[in-house]
Amino acid sequence: MHRGGWLESPSIAFETWGTLRGKGDNAIMVFTGLSPSAHAASSVENPAAGWWEEMIGSGLPLDTDHYFVICVNSLGSCFGSTGPASIDPLTGQRYRLKFPVLSLEDVAEGGYIVAQHLGLEKLHTTIGCSMGGMSALGFCVRHPGFSDGVILISSATRALPFSIAVRSLQREMIRQDPKWLGGNYDPSDPPITGQRLARKLGMITYRSAKEWEQRFGRERVTAEGHAGDPFHSEFSIESYLEMHAVRFTGQFDPNCYLYLSRASDLFDLAEHGGSLKSGFSKLKLSRALVIGVETDILFPLHQQQQLAEGLSAVASEVRFVPLACIRGHDSFLVDMDAFRPVICSFFETCGI
Repeated sequence: MHRGGWLESPSIAFETWGTLRGKGDNAIMVFTGLSPSAHAASSVENPAAGWWEEMIGSGLPLDTDHYFVICVNSLGSCFGSTGPASIDPLTGQRYRLKFPVLSLEDVAEGGYIVAQHLGLEKLHTTIGCSMGGMSALGFCVRHPGFSDGVILISSATRALPFSIAVRSLQREMIRQDPKWLGGNYDPSDPPITGQRLARKLGMITYRSAKEWEQRFGRERVTAEGHAGDPFHSEFSIESYLEMHAVRFTGQFDPNCYLYLSRASDLFDLAEHGGSLKSGFSKLKLSRALVIGVETDILFPLHQQQQLAEGLSAVASEVRFVPLACIRGHDSFLVDMDAFRPVICSFFETCGI
């Protein structure tokens, strides 16, 4: 592991779409944000819609008629890859907090192991969204030249103090839940209250105040079933946050969340050489696309500009595209009409 420790025979979950050509001439690897699985799009094996369903497939930006697309579930997650919720083969018990310190360089290395498993000698493009963008940077800096191009979406070279502060508070919410029990909670009875609060805080940073003003305003909800509770949810925005929080809890392991959240804070491209300039200099890329969103407060637009400027020193073709989406950081998941043309244009010009 990048920051010490090791794992015995870890598993890395991944899914693929399309047909591989050669040793990776048409291969695209996608690194995810903190919470998604490797199921980015539907397939014959799994027809359920994926988290990037409108981006991967025949005739879509990641066109499976031409490209072989791989999506990797992050090491440390709970959707097939080894993480704190997994069984340690050396003890027969869950890793829990005995799992080594996780870094996004380890997540990146998981992607490289998948590439080796598939017999790839190169990648056409590496793509990362949010936390996945930092994982993609980690991949490219650890294996320079392995990927010809990179697409970084709503990401950064390192987390800002604001983002670190938010994630720190989210982790504290989970750890202060009495059911967390120092990480030794019963999987059938996890610290749901802490998770709910952490998810609500997360949603506040993932979307934008502008969107909520247009979408909810001061719309009220009915007070049925809340007799005697003077602080019940009265506004639609409160119900919206509660719905997303309930949907998230029970699906994602709390310890896995803590580890991946911390890994997002720890990543810093400057650690690869002592400065951001040195970190960028280690990259060997032919082309790069950086996309940011004006209303993103978690990875604000000036961080995307910094990425593009740094990449311009090492790649011959770099595009920086700021988008005027109102849905904040989550825009890459929900505003496909804005993102599809930009990514299509990138692949049309670089070809295979």
